[in-house]
Order: sequence, then C-alpha cells, then structure tokens
Amino acid sequence: MTDQPHRAARVEARLHGVLEDTLLGRGWVPRVVPHVGYGTTTWVRVLARVLLAPPGGPRPDREGPGVPSDLRGWRRFVSTSAVGEPVTVTVDGRAHEVTSDRDGYVDVQVPASLEPGWHRVAMRTGDAPEASASVRVVGPGTRLGLVSDIDDTVIVTMLPRPLVAFRNAFLLRESARTPVPGMAELYAEVGRAHPDVFVAYLSTGAWNTAGALARFLHHHGYPPGPLLLTDWGPTPTGWFRSGAEHKHAQLRRLLAELPDLAWLLVGDDGQHDPTIYADVAAEHPDRVAGIAIRELSLGEQVVGHGTAVARDETPAGPAAGLEVRAPDGFGLRDALRERGLLP
Repeated sequence: MTDQPHRAARVEARLHGVLEDTLLGRGWVPRVVPHVGYGTTTWVRVLARVLLAPPGGPRPDREGPGVPSDLRGWRRFVSTSAVGEPVTVTVDGRAHEVTSDRDGYVDVQVPASLEPGWHRVAMRTGDAPEASASVRVVGPGTRLGLVSDIDDTVIVTMLPRPLVAFRNAFLLRESARTPVPGMAELYAEVGRAHPDVFVAYLSTGAWNTAGALARFLHHHGYPPGPLLLTDWGPTPTGWFRSGAEHKHAQLRRLLAELPDLAWLLVGDDGQHDPTIYADVAAEHPDRVAGIAIRELSLGEQVVGHGTAVARDETPAGPAAGLEVRAPDGFGLRDALRERGLLP
C-alpha cells in the first residue's frame, strides 16, 4: 500500500506542469472562471476554476443566466488549469485566501452571514479582473430541495454513444440541443407549489461544459441552481473517475449540509439513477420526498447504447413507495400529482 497518487495521475501532472510552464513563459496569466454556488445563512460553498488565459484576451465565461456567449463546444475544452494558484474570495465583506487544487478547481466552504436568496461572491487572482459568481442561500424556512440529473433527463444527449457524445459536447451550439419534453414545465410546477425550493443539477458531465449547460437551462426556462459536475481523466486512485461515486458523494453532501430539506430526486433510467436514488432513500428514508425517473424510449436506448439497455428494476424498500416513472416531464408531473407530491 502507498499514499502515492496513481501512475496515470502522476503522468497527467507532469504533462500539465510542462504545458503550464510553457504558457506562463509566453505571458499567459491565471484568471478565475466562477460557477454558481450555494449555502445557508451562516456559510456558502464557493465553486470556481482557475485557468490560464493569454494576456489581453477575453474574460472567461461567467456561468449563470443571461450569459450571451454561445461558442461551439470544442473551444471550452481547449484550456489549461492553473494549479496551486492563490485566490481571494470575498463574501459578505470578508476576504478569504484559498488555493486552486491539482486540477485548478476551487471548492471551499467559507463562513458568511447572508439573508436567504441570491447573492454575489467576488473572486480575484493576481492582477486579473475580478470575477463574481451567484450563490443561492437557502433560508431556514425552506423545506424542499430538487436534485436533477442533466443528460437524457432535461437535455437529450444520449451520452453513452461515443460519436453522439462527441457531437453534442464539441460541435453543437447550446441553442441547437434538444430539451426533454415537459421537464421545464414539471420544474415550474414544483416551483409554484414550493416557491422557495432549492434546485441543484447533478451530472457526471465535465466542468468545462458548465457555462454552456447554464445557458441551455436558462434558455429553456429551467430554474437557476448550482451545477455539481465532475471532471474527465485520471484521479489520484485510478485511470477514470466514477460517475456513480460522484453522484453518491454529492447527494450525501447535500443531505448533510442542508439537514432541514427533504429531496425530490429526478433522473432517467439510462445511467443507474434509479439505483443511486434508491440507495440514498434507504440510507435516509425520512429525507427523500419522491423519486421521478424519466424512461428512455426503445429508440433512445438503441441510438444511445447500440442496443436496448436493461432497466433498473423498481426498487424495494423505502424507494418503492416514492418512485414514479414516465417517458417525459408531463407524465412525471401527472404521476407525482397522483402520489400527492404535487397539488
């Protein structure tokens, strides 16, 4: 046994170090790319990434509603992170000094005293222009949270098929992607029934696509909320990251950080969301208000996976009485109404 990172991670770190030194030698400078965060009236979780950018170049995309940029996807993947870069995070008038991690990410929880609702957090590194991110502060009276998957739940991606995944991630503009019918209407219905609902989007997609996904969600009328994404490539323990582990970890973190909320968990049956959500319901039976699973059609299964996929069976235990399934958001809305989870 050893505490040394996996060989793949060490190779990646060496290659990244060479590239970073080369770009810094050519005058490139670190800049902060902010992401939407969340918190309570006593703390906020700040999310961002520090990337290298050419001097005098355009500022990095700001994630959040109203961002006008609609660049083709491949440009978002041609980026180099700045590792170990000091970042000043200013929240509620107090400055906090943090450092970007081995992939350039900033993911920190800092104390704050903020009213419920939306606020701005300022971030700066070096002499780069100040960036700011939105953070949703969940008030003590909020009782419902909604966690939504993204791929094939709110956006038609059919991600497992390599060529389709490449086309969607690298070539298509966000405005050319297709929303899943009825899902925005479902979330609007939840918002009318629970005006202070806290919404978070949980996906195994790469952080590089965060700005594009935020623009897509805003364009199609989905409620704003933090995106909890992951990254591609090696980890300190292996060649590839586990999407299931990422979802489990983030769900458990949300439940621990926001203990007063019950959760409506929304996903699809193409990438094991039913099993993941059932596990969470078994671990925390009093914290899951409902589970809504969008069923992929046979055509979507064949196009996305090359063949029909084996569906996760309707779970036993606590999840059995919580789960509803339908092929689109309209059907899920009706099923949730029948279960009494929507008026």
